[in-house]
Amino acid sequence: MSQPESAVADAQAGGRSGQEPLAKLAKRYGLRRAIARPRFPVYLRQLWQRRHFILTYATSRNVTKYSSSALGQLWQVLTPLLNAAIYFLMFGLILGGSKDIKNYPAFLLTGMFIFTFTQRTVTAGAKSISGNLSMIRALHFPRASLPLAYTIQELQQLAISMGVLLTLVVATQEWPTWHWLMIPVVLALQTMFNIGAGLVIARLGATMRDLNQLLPFITRTWLYASGVFFSIQDKVVGSAELPQWVANVMYLNPAASYIEWMREILIKTHNEDYGHHPPTMVWVSCVSWAVFALGFGFWYFWRAEERYGRG
Repeated sequence: MSQPESAVADAQAGGRSGQEPLAKLAKRYGLRRAIARPRFPVYLRQLWQRRHFILTYATSRNVTKYSSSALGQLWQVLTPLLNAAIYFLMFGLILGGSKDIKNYPAFLLTGMFIFTFTQRTVTAGAKSISGNLSMIRALHFPRASLPLAYTIQELQQLAISMGVLLTLVVATQEWPTWHWLMIPVVLALQTMFNIGAGLVIARLGATMRDLNQLLPFITRTWLYASGVFFSIQDKVVGSAELPQWVANVMYLNPAASYIEWMREILIKTHNEDYGHHPPTMVWVSCVSWAVFALGFGFWYFWRAEERYGRG
């Protein structure tokens, strides 16, 4: 009789001693659980080995996402543009938000495109596990592959959106400068943050069934707190006359930090009296959020690796 067959026979008999626990019995015969969580470094190595699957899965989702609509892939550009047009009408014209901000169209479009990248990544991450239960239960692979693929999918869409954004920014007479070389750096840091946030929300979404119903309210509140369609410094300190520390706290919001840094890169004028200059702590905030979110997100998601797809 082979060793596994002996182990099964012993398990059915309650162990050779009649009272031996199954855990000790499995250890004695060198057996492991079918879906056991690997050590963290091994888990990261397994993810790297499946990088081609992650990229292919993300690309295929992008191709099929709008395949049933008449405009197809144009919707990934039209959606933030239409949102920006609505906010420009409401907050820029009707409520007069553009009076104190020169080149408000470039200001608003930059905020909308950058925030939309994070918003869509978080929203997609919440469904990455619960929406793929059949795949999870049928195949064995690192479950973090799914939220990673969803983040890459949004990054691919952002590449097209950034092309549109830069064209529109130039159309508002904001000419390219050497500062534009920092655009990939900001997007890389934001992507790191998005990966971490997507992993955290993916684990929460796998167990909290009502999370998808709450997310629209959470992201909408996040939108209003991130200075997408208003200047945090002007509105909080100037108009509301609140202390400077309140504005500083709002700048530390990760979405606001990435928006402010991108505006600093894109929005320049020849008028020395005007310029969008966020505080230095915004750059520190961007780096800190990226490193913390990426590390914590992987660790937090990995801790529940064995539970995804159960129940």
